[in-house]
Amino acid sequence: MVTLVDGAKAEAKSAGINLIVVDAGDDVAKQTNSIEDMISKKVQVLIVNPVDSDAVAPAVNDAIKAGIPVIAVDRAVNGANVTCTIASDNVQGAELATQYLVELVGKGSKVAELQGILGASATVDRGKGFHNVADKELKVVAQQTANFNRSEGLSVAENILQANGDIKGIFAHNDEMALGAIEAAASAKKNIVIVGFDATDDAIAAIKSGKMAATVAQKPGLMGQTAVQTAISILKKESIPAKIPVNVELVKKM
Repeated sequence: MVTLVDGAKAEAKSAGINLIVVDAGDDVAKQTNSIEDMISKKVQVLIVNPVDSDAVAPAVNDAIKAGIPVIAVDRAVNGANVTCTIASDNVQGAELATQYLVELVGKGSKVAELQGILGASATVDRGKGFHNVADKELKVVAQQTANFNRSEGLSVAENILQANGDIKGIFAHNDEMALGAIEAAASAKKNIVIVGFDATDDAIAAIKSGKMAATVAQKPGLMGQTAVQTAISILKKESIPAKIPVNVELVKKM
Protein backbone atom coordinates (compact mmCIF):
# COMPACT_ATOMS: atom_id res chain seq x y z
CA MET A 1 0.00 0.00 0.00
CA VAL A 2 2.89 2.36 0.78
CA THR A 3 4.45 1.65 -2.60
CA LEU A 4 1.08 2.12 -4.32
CA VAL A 5 0.64 5.53 -2.69
CA ASP A 6 4.22 6.51 -3.53
CA GLY A 7 3.60 5.67 -7.18
CA ALA A 8 0.42 7.75 -7.19
CA LYS A 9 2.09 10.70 -5.46
CA ALA A 10 5.03 10.69 -7.88
CA GLU A 11 2.72 10.67 -10.89
CA ALA A 12 0.52 13.41 -9.41
CA LYS A 13 3.57 15.59 -8.71
CA SER A 14 4.88 15.03 -12.23
CA ALA A 15 1.49 15.94 -13.71
CA GLY A 16 1.07 18.95 -11.44
CA ILE A 17 -2.23 17.87 -9.91
CA ASN A 18 -3.39 17.90 -6.28
CA LEU A 19 -3.66 14.43 -4.76
CA ILE A 20 -5.24 14.05 -1.30
CA VAL A 21 -4.29 10.77 0.40
CA VAL A 22 -6.23 9.36 3.38
CA ASP A 23 -5.35 6.09 5.14
CA ALA A 24 -8.30 3.97 6.31
CA GLY A 25 -6.09 1.76 8.46
CA ASP A 26 -8.09 -1.37 7.49
CA ASP A 27 -11.17 0.21 9.11
CA VAL A 28 -14.33 0.10 6.97
CA ALA A 29 -16.12 2.79 8.98
CA LYS A 30 -13.11 5.10 8.76
CA GLN A 31 -12.90 4.57 5.00
CA THR A 32 -16.62 5.28 4.58
CA ASN A 33 -16.27 8.52 6.55
CA SER A 34 -13.23 9.50 4.47
CA ILE A 35 -15.12 8.97 1.22
CA GLU A 36 -18.05 11.04 2.47
CA ASP A 37 -15.55 13.75 3.43
CA MET A 38 -14.05 13.67 -0.08
CA ILE A 39 -17.55 14.01 -1.52
CA SER A 40 -18.15 17.11 0.61
CA LYS A 41 -14.82 18.53 -0.61
CA LYS A 42 -16.09 18.01 -4.17
CA VAL A 43 -13.03 16.15 -5.41
CA GLN A 44 -13.01 15.72 -9.19
CA VAL A 45 -12.05 12.02 -9.18
CA LEU A 46 -12.05 9.50 -6.31
CA ILE A 47 -9.44 6.72 -6.23
CA VAL A 48 -10.28 4.04 -3.67
CA ASN A 49 -8.52 0.90 -2.44
CA PRO A 50 -11.41 -0.83 -0.62
CA VAL A 51 -10.88 -2.25 2.84
CA ASP A 52 -13.92 -4.42 2.11
CA SER A 53 -15.20 -4.71 -1.46
CA ASP A 54 -18.82 -5.04 -0.33
CA ALA A 55 -18.94 -2.67 2.63
CA VAL A 56 -17.45 0.29 0.76
CA ALA A 57 -20.10 0.18 -1.98
CA PRO A 58 -22.71 2.51 -0.36
CA ALA A 59 -20.16 5.31 0.10
CA VAL A 60 -18.80 4.78 -3.42
CA ASN A 61 -22.34 4.94 -4.78
CA ASP A 62 -22.81 8.24 -2.91
CA ALA A 63 -19.76 9.58 -4.74
CA ILE A 64 -21.10 8.39 -8.09
CA LYS A 65 -24.49 9.99 -7.36
CA ALA A 66 -22.63 13.23 -6.62
CA GLY A 67 -21.15 13.07 -10.12
CA ILE A 68 -17.67 12.01 -8.99
CA PRO A 69 -16.00 9.35 -11.18
CA VAL A 70 -14.52 6.51 -9.09
CA ILE A 71 -11.44 4.41 -9.79
CA ALA A 72 -10.99 1.22 -7.76
CA VAL A 73 -7.38 0.18 -7.21
CA ASP A 74 -6.06 -3.27 -6.25
CA ARG A 75 -9.50 -4.44 -5.09
CA ALA A 76 -12.84 -4.19 -6.84
CA VAL A 77 -15.94 -2.50 -5.43
CA ASN A 78 -18.88 -4.92 -5.41
CA GLY A 79 -22.29 -3.36 -6.01
CA ALA A 80 -21.10 -0.10 -7.54
CA ASN A 81 -20.60 0.90 -11.16
CA VAL A 82 -17.14 2.43 -10.88
CA THR A 83 -15.55 4.07 -13.91
CA CYS A 84 -12.47 1.83 -13.89
CA THR A 85 -10.90 -0.97 -11.84
CA ILE A 86 -7.11 -1.25 -11.83
CA ALA A 87 -5.85 -4.46 -10.23
CA SER A 88 -3.36 -7.27 -10.36
CA ASP A 89 -4.56 -10.55 -11.80
CA ASN A 90 -4.95 -12.14 -8.37
CA VAL A 91 -6.44 -15.36 -9.70
CA GLN A 92 -3.50 -15.90 -12.05
CA GLY A 93 -1.00 -15.05 -9.30
CA ALA A 94 -2.51 -17.53 -6.85
CA GLU A 95 -2.54 -20.22 -9.53
CA LEU A 96 1.17 -19.64 -10.19
CA ALA A 97 1.92 -19.83 -6.47
CA THR A 98 -0.11 -22.99 -5.95
CA GLN A 99 1.35 -24.73 -8.99
CA TYR A 100 4.80 -24.11 -7.53
CA LEU A 101 3.60 -25.38 -4.14
CA VAL A 102 2.50 -28.62 -5.84
CA GLU A 103 5.96 -28.97 -7.38
CA LEU A 104 7.60 -28.66 -3.99
CA VAL A 105 5.30 -30.76 -1.77
CA GLY A 106 4.05 -33.28 -4.33
CA LYS A 107 0.58 -34.11 -5.60
CA GLY A 108 -1.91 -35.22 -2.98
CA SER A 109 -0.02 -33.61 -0.09
CA LYS A 110 -1.91 -31.98 2.76
CA VAL A 111 -1.84 -28.19 2.76
CA ALA A 112 -3.51 -25.25 4.48
CA GLU A 113 -4.75 -21.86 3.31
CA LEU A 114 -4.42 -18.61 5.24
CA GLN A 115 -7.14 -16.33 3.91
CA GLY A 116 -7.16 -12.54 3.80
CA ILE A 117 -9.91 -10.21 4.98
CA LEU A 118 -13.19 -11.95 4.22
CA GLY A 119 -15.13 -9.97 1.62
CA ALA A 120 -12.11 -8.28 0.05
CA SER A 121 -11.89 -8.99 -3.67
CA ALA A 122 -8.20 -9.91 -3.33
CA THR A 123 -9.20 -12.59 -0.82
CA VAL A 124 -11.90 -13.92 -3.12
CA ASP A 125 -9.67 -13.94 -6.20
CA ARG A 126 -6.58 -15.36 -4.52
CA GLY A 127 -8.71 -18.03 -2.90
CA LYS A 128 -10.22 -18.87 -6.28
CA GLY A 129 -6.80 -19.17 -7.91
CA PHE A 130 -5.54 -21.35 -5.07
CA HIS A 131 -8.51 -23.72 -5.23
CA ASN A 132 -8.43 -23.86 -9.04
CA VAL A 133 -5.17 -25.78 -8.62
CA ALA A 134 -5.25 -27.17 -5.06
CA ASP A 135 -8.64 -28.86 -5.32
CA LYS A 136 -7.28 -30.99 -8.17
CA GLU A 137 -3.68 -31.49 -7.09
CA LEU A 138 -3.57 -31.24 -3.28
CA LYS A 139 -5.57 -32.05 -0.15
CA VAL A 140 -6.67 -28.85 1.58
CA VAL A 141 -7.15 -29.81 5.23
CA ALA A 142 -7.50 -26.31 6.75
CA GLN A 143 -8.49 -22.83 5.63
CA GLN A 144 -8.92 -19.89 7.96
CA THR A 145 -8.74 -16.11 7.81
CA ALA A 146 -5.83 -14.23 9.37
CA ASN A 147 -6.97 -10.86 7.95
CA PHE A 148 -3.76 -10.14 5.99
CA ASN A 149 -2.06 -9.65 9.39
CA ARG A 150 1.30 -11.12 10.46
CA SER A 151 0.48 -11.66 14.15
CA GLU A 152 -2.85 -13.27 13.23
CA GLY A 153 -1.02 -15.37 10.66
CA LEU A 154 1.25 -16.60 13.44
CA SER A 155 -1.57 -17.54 15.81
CA VAL A 156 -3.79 -19.08 13.12
CA ALA A 157 -0.90 -21.09 11.68
CA GLU A 158 0.00 -22.32 15.19
CA ASN A 159 -3.54 -23.62 15.64
CA ILE A 160 -3.55 -25.24 12.20
CA LEU A 161 -0.21 -26.96 12.80
CA GLN A 162 -1.38 -28.27 16.18
CA ALA A 163 -4.52 -29.73 14.62
CA ASN A 164 -2.83 -31.00 11.44
CA GLY A 165 0.67 -32.11 12.28
CA ASP A 166 1.27 -33.75 8.91
CA ILE A 167 0.64 -30.82 6.56
CA LYS A 168 3.40 -30.16 4.03
CA GLY A 169 2.59 -26.67 2.80
CA ILE A 170 0.77 -23.40 3.44
CA PHE A 171 -0.50 -20.87 0.91
CA ALA A 172 -1.05 -17.44 2.45
CA HIS A 173 -3.06 -14.76 0.66
CA ASN A 174 -0.33 -12.23 1.47
CA ASP A 175 3.26 -12.14 2.68
CA GLU A 176 2.44 -10.78 6.13
CA MET A 177 0.44 -13.89 6.98
CA ALA A 178 3.10 -16.08 5.33
CA LEU A 179 5.78 -14.53 7.55
CA GLY A 180 3.62 -15.22 10.59
CA ALA A 181 3.27 -18.84 9.43
CA ILE A 182 7.06 -19.09 9.12
CA GLU A 183 7.37 -18.15 12.80
CA ALA A 184 4.73 -20.74 13.72
CA ALA A 185 6.50 -23.48 11.76
CA ALA A 186 9.84 -22.59 13.32
CA SER A 187 8.34 -22.70 16.86
CA ALA A 188 6.78 -26.08 16.10
CA LYS A 189 10.07 -27.29 14.62
CA LYS A 190 8.31 -28.30 11.41
CA ASN A 191 9.62 -28.03 7.87
CA ILE A 192 6.65 -26.49 6.04
CA VAL A 193 6.73 -25.13 2.50
CA ILE A 194 5.23 -21.64 2.72
CA VAL A 195 4.19 -19.50 -0.23
CA GLY A 196 2.90 -15.94 0.03
CA PHE A 197 1.72 -13.09 -2.17
CA ASP A 198 2.89 -9.46 -2.65
CA ALA A 199 6.71 -9.76 -2.78
CA THR A 200 7.32 -7.44 0.16
CA ASP A 201 10.91 -6.73 1.21
CA ASP A 202 10.60 -9.02 4.25
CA ALA A 203 9.26 -11.82 2.07
CA ILE A 204 12.07 -11.48 -0.45
CA ALA A 205 14.58 -11.63 2.41
CA ALA A 206 12.85 -14.76 3.74
CA ILE A 207 13.05 -16.40 0.31
CA LYS A 208 16.75 -15.57 0.00
CA SER A 209 17.40 -17.09 3.43
CA GLY A 210 15.44 -20.23 2.53
CA LYS A 211 12.69 -19.71 5.13
CA MET A 212 9.98 -19.06 2.53
CA ALA A 213 9.53 -20.86 -0.78
CA ALA A 214 8.02 -18.19 -3.02
CA THR A 215 5.78 -15.17 -3.33
CA VAL A 216 3.91 -13.39 -6.09
CA ALA A 217 5.14 -9.98 -7.17
CA GLN A 218 2.58 -7.34 -7.85
CA LYS A 219 3.49 -3.93 -9.19
CA PRO A 220 1.82 -1.57 -6.71
CA GLY A 221 3.85 1.45 -7.76
CA LEU A 222 2.64 0.95 -11.31
CA MET A 223 -0.95 0.55 -10.05
CA GLY A 224 -0.74 3.88 -8.24
CA GLN A 225 0.82 5.57 -11.24
CA THR A 226 -1.79 4.10 -13.57
CA ALA A 227 -4.62 5.22 -11.27
CA VAL A 228 -3.50 8.84 -11.42
CA GLN A 229 -2.94 8.66 -15.18
CA THR A 230 -6.45 7.23 -15.55
CA ALA A 231 -7.88 9.98 -13.35
CA ILE A 232 -6.26 12.56 -15.61
CA SER A 233 -7.72 10.83 -18.68
CA ILE A 234 -11.17 10.99 -17.05
CA LEU A 235 -10.77 14.72 -16.42
CA LYS A 236 -9.81 15.15 -20.07
CA LYS A 237 -13.01 13.30 -21.07
CA GLU A 238 -10.95 10.60 -22.75
CA SER A 239 -12.28 7.07 -23.25
CA ILE A 240 -10.87 4.53 -20.77
CA PRO A 241 -11.43 0.78 -20.32
CA ALA A 242 -13.58 -0.52 -17.47
CA LYS A 243 -10.74 -2.75 -16.30
CA ILE A 244 -6.97 -2.31 -16.48
CA PRO A 245 -5.07 -5.47 -15.46
CA VAL A 246 -1.54 -5.29 -14.04
CA ASN A 247 0.67 -8.34 -14.56
CA VAL A 248 2.10 -10.45 -11.73
CA GLU A 249 5.01 -12.89 -11.55
CA LEU A 250 6.23 -15.69 -9.30
CA VAL A 251 9.32 -14.89 -7.22
CA LYS A 252 11.39 -17.81 -5.92
CA LYS A 253 14.97 -18.49 -4.93
CA MET A 254 17.16 -18.98 -7.95
